Amino acid sequence: MNAITDVLIILASVIGLWWGAVWIVESAVRIARRVGLSELIIGLTVVAIGTSAPEFAVTVGAALEGQGDISVGNVVGSNIFNLGFILGSVAVVRAIRTTRTMVVRDGGMLIGTSLLLLLFLWDHQMTRLEGGILMVILLLYLGYLIWKKEPIEDEVPTGEFRWWDVPRLIAGIALVVGSGHFLVESAVHLARLLGVSEWVIGVTIVAAGTSSPEFATSLIAVLRGRHGVSAGNLIGSDLFNLLGVLGLAAAIQPMVVDASAVSSVVVLVGMVVLIVVFLMRTGWQISRWEGALLIAINLLRWILDFSR
Repeated sequence: MNAITDVLIILASVIGLWWGAVWIVESAVRIARRVGLSELIIGLTVVAIGTSAPEFAVTVGAALEGQGDISVGNVVGSNIFNLGFILGSVAVVRAIRTTRTMVVRDGGMLIGTSLLLLLFLWDHQMTRLEGGILMVILLLYLGYLIWKKEPIEDEVPTGEFRWWDVPRLIAGIALVVGSGHFLVESAVHLARLLGVSEWVIGVTIVAAGTSSPEFATSLIAVLRGRHGVSAGNLIGSDLFNLLGVLGLAAAIQPMVVDASAVSSVVVLVGMVVLIVVFLMRTGWQISRWEGALLIAINLLRWILDFSR
C-alpha cells in the first residue's frame, strides 16, 4: 500500500467519522427524548459522548493495539486543534461571545486537567491508576453540573423520534468504530512511509481528522449566524476528551508515549490559559485578531512537529 492509498483511506475515514458522529448524536437525542430523559441529562451524556465518538473510537482502538503515541497524540492534538484552528477560524469569521460562568468553570477545569495530564505524562507513560483518576474527576464534574443544573452548552438537534432512529444509531456507531480503525491503520502506515513518528501523525493528521465533526458544526453554525458555538462549547468538549476519552483508554490499556508528548501538553496548557485571558480581558469574547493568533499558534505547532 502506497502513500496515496493511505491518504485516500484517511480522507474516507474522516468522512465516515463525520457522518457517523452526526447519526449518533441526532438519533441518540431523539431516542433519549422518547424515553423521557431531561435536556440536562441529554446534553451532559448523549450529546457529549456522541460528539466525542471519533476521538473515543480512535483513542481506545489505538491504545488496545499498543499504539500509545497515536492514542494520546490524538486527544492532545484534537484539543489543540479545537482551541487553535477551529475556535480561531470561527472567531475570524465572527467575534465569539460566551459567559463568565463558562470561562471560569470550564476554562478553570480545563487548565487544571491539562496540568494534571502534564504531570501524568512527565514520565512518558500513562497508567491504569492515572486513567482511573481522570475518569473519577469527570464523574465528579458531571455530578456537580447536574446538581447545579448547569449543562455544558451545545447545539442539540431537534426533531421527532422515528423508528429508523434506532438502526441509524447502530449504523452510526459501526461507521465511527470502523472509520476509526482504518484511520489509525493508514495513519501509522503513512508515518512509517514518510519517516516521521507515530506521535507526530497522531497529534496532527489523526487529531485534525477526529475533530472534523466539531469543525464542520462550528463553521456551519457561524455561517448561519448562530451563536451557540462558543468558546465554552469547545472548552467543554476538550475537557470531556481529556477526562473521559483519554481516561478510559488509559484505564483499559496503559500507554507509553513519545517524549514530544510533554511539550505538546505544555502547548495545550499555554493555549487554554491564553484563551481564558483573552475572554477575561474583553468582556467574555474572542475578537478576530485573537482568533488569527490562535490559528497561527496551531500552524506553528504543526510546522515544528513535522520538522523534527
